[in-house]
Amino acid sequence: MPEDLSREELIALVKAMAATIEAMSGTLEGLRDEIAALRAQLGTNSKNSSKPPSSDGLAKPAPRSLRRKGGKPGGQQGHPGQTLRQVTTPDVTVRHEPVCCVGCGEPSAQAIEVGVERRQVFDLPPTAVQVTEHQLITRACRCGARTTGLAPVGVHAPVSYGPRVTAALIYLYQGQFLSKARTARAMSDLLGVPVSQGPSRRSRPAPPPRSPSRVGSPTPSAPNSAPGR
Repeated sequence: MPEDLSREELIALVKAMAATIEAMSGTLEGLRDEIAALRAQLGTNSKNSSKPPSSDGLAKPAPRSLRRKGGKPGGQQGHPGQTLRQVTTPDVTVRHEPVCCVGCGEPSAQAIEVGVERRQVFDLPPTAVQVTEHQLITRACRCGARTTGLAPVGVHAPVSYGPRVTAALIYLYQGQFLSKARTARAMSDLLGVPVSQGPSRRSRPAPPPRSPSRVGSPTPSAPNSAPGR
């Protein structure tokens, strides 16, 4: 206990406590400086410092809208509106007749038609690739020479894509910026035609025409009822 200590021991104890208080004061002052630095760091972002915007994290300010304040949503004044409207002559007309009268239950086949409610559905027709076979006929002359008909321009392989399929490939790949794999998959899903990643490149120039000795014109054959693959 302090009352049991001598005068010299009390003086030594007071000096030790003073030294401890001084050391703790220095530590507290350093902690205060560190807290102030951390608070200043938390308050900085990409707008008030040299930090990049990616360092803002969840504190990143919300993007400012480029729309003018006070504007009404939807189409603005002066903008040409577009809406789906009925056509005068539809491609297909399906009549739905009533089976029986809702009042007495009699069959409605002999009843007088007094009204028609028109409802039109806009849809795409079933898409299927049409395969055209070009047969190059070879005929033997009495002189012994054989002459083969010329194929149309662009038909230079046993199997090839026509101009419409090629145009669709170029539109998806270059116009809509799809990758080669996604372009091939879209054509396969929509048209049912397997397309490799090669044809999605820019079309190659057609090969030079055949020798002039092969003259003639292709003779189209009657279309098959079910085109073969």
